[in-house]
Amino acid sequence: MNPSQPSLEDRRRWLRRLAGLGATGALPLLAPALAAPDPFEGDPFKSHPWPDMRREFLGKDARVQFDDRVKVSGPKFAEDPMNVPISVRTDLRDVEQITVVVDRNPIRKVLDYWPLQALPAISFRFKLEQASPVRAAVRTKDGVWHVGGTWVDSSGGGCTVSGVTRNDGSWVRTLGQVHARMFASSPVGDAAARLRLQVMHPMDTGLVGGIPAFYVNRLSVRDGDDRELARLATFEPVSENPVFSFDFPVPPKGGVRVVGSDNGGNRIQSRVPSP
Repeated sequence: MNPSQPSLEDRRRWLRRLAGLGATGALPLLAPALAAPDPFEGDPFKSHPWPDMRREFLGKDARVQFDDRVKVSGPKFAEDPMNVPISVRTDLRDVEQITVVVDRNPIRKVLDYWPLQALPAISFRFKLEQASPVRAAVRTKDGVWHVGGTWVDSSGGGCTVSGVTRNDGSWVRTLGQVHARMFASSPVGDAAARLRLQVMHPMDTGLVGGIPAFYVNRLSVRDGDDRELARLATFEPVSENPVFSFDFPVPPKGGVRVVGSDNGGNRIQSRVPSP
């Protein structure tokens, strides 16, 4: 053997060090380098639609992280799949937008909410077609989306069945009416006032034969000086005659004014006095 060349044993030791072999000489797992990418992108629900939903609703290049500080509360089972109560809140600071999506609904986006001068919390009801994760994505000022969610089981059919007022025709008489009240306190910790409002509207999804999509698509809450406090964009899965609750760190000056519209161009407006 040429003394200037490494021995066979030296070569074996070098290869073991290079490959990261243990003392036993077993083959390394090489998991960090060779493991296939996670098809669920870290999703705790391991939902197949999630990766496409993330790109569609949050942005292809958006920074997204799952965050326990985004609290989504709902029933374990939807007894009425056309009226599933959900509340979203977070302790995150500098919240600019809240987006609510449902993985297994035929229409996945439920609403976009911009708190503006309100607290980052909202409660509402929506239609659930089948058992699914219900998610809230909260975008903070730094551009990061923080995602939380809950699983709601359901017997199904919430999005493909017409509502009560559509069936009996009473929606024509009440369309656009607003019932609202301001409360001087709220169950949310930092809130000094809560606005609870209902807008009378059939909120048709367009998934029932012969009935086109017809729904409230914009609401704005303004104070007595016409300063916008909160802005809401709603979509077909929101429940018939929707009810929303908004929380404020201070009581709105001079009460509030609610203005909005539906996708048919019908106007919505109402004034709510201070509590």
